[in-house]
Amino acid sequence: MEKSRRGIQSIELGSGLLVQLARHVRPLALKDLAKAAGMTAGKAHPYMVSFLKVGFVTQTDAGHYELGPLALQLGLTRLRRMDPVKEASQLIEALAAETGQSVAVAVWGNLGPTIVRLEEPIEPLHVNLRTGTVMSLANTATGRLFAAYMPPKTVERLLSDELARLSYGTAAEAVPPHESLETALAETRKHGLSRSLGQPIPGIDALCAPVFDSEGHIVLGILVMGPAAKFDSHWDGAIATPLRKCALEISRRIGRDETASPKQSAAATGS
Repeated sequence: MEKSRRGIQSIELGSGLLVQLARHVRPLALKDLAKAAGMTAGKAHPYMVSFLKVGFVTQTDAGHYELGPLALQLGLTRLRRMDPVKEASQLIEALAAETGQSVAVAVWGNLGPTIVRLEEPIEPLHVNLRTGTVMSLANTATGRLFAAYMPPKTVERLLSDELARLSYGTAAEAVPPHESLETALAETRKHGLSRSLGQPIPGIDALCAPVFDSEGHIVLGILVMGPAAKFDSHWDGAIATPLRKCALEISRRIGRDETASPKQSAAATGS
């Protein structure tokens, strides 16, 4: 269908120059910008003249180019209309099909990480997980992902309350000690993924990846889970690789700068 549509080639070529300006932090000289876009300076110049006229770009005193007010206005308008869950919903079906596992989308709610979307593979995973489920901060991959990246003050009270609840009427081994939880959060930040192996549901493994907004704040968790016997839980395995790709693409769609670092936090544990 795309091949049958008639486009304007000059607009498509010119957009390549704008893309390069967006990818570079500093203003670019014409020759450097043209080279990055794969064209000669002579060919790029007329495009830049037109972009200057409409406000897509501006020039510094040195004559270098950078994105202008019109680009900013369009970008902000797009960001205001962004719905991270909607963007994620367009991609998780393909992720479930590729991995053959169940995929869920979680957001930060009043009670903690909450499942808002669930996509089952051809063979559904029969676990007690549905839309509205609040995930444990200490004992689930989803919870530890948010605990690793949310502001400490946001996480502190909920995590402290949860650990207190777990310590009553529960086997001691079910309550993660402070040191092991901090190790898990550090591991999450190191790999950019959180992982759970057989917890809290025996025989079920999971990996969860963060989605960041334009300011580097976590807005979603993309969870993939399945039976341990069929689940590749390696950090760079057959599930982690497409999961990372999916989360990065959602982040990109909602305005995330791929070169920027996330706003990481050292979550408090109330101890």
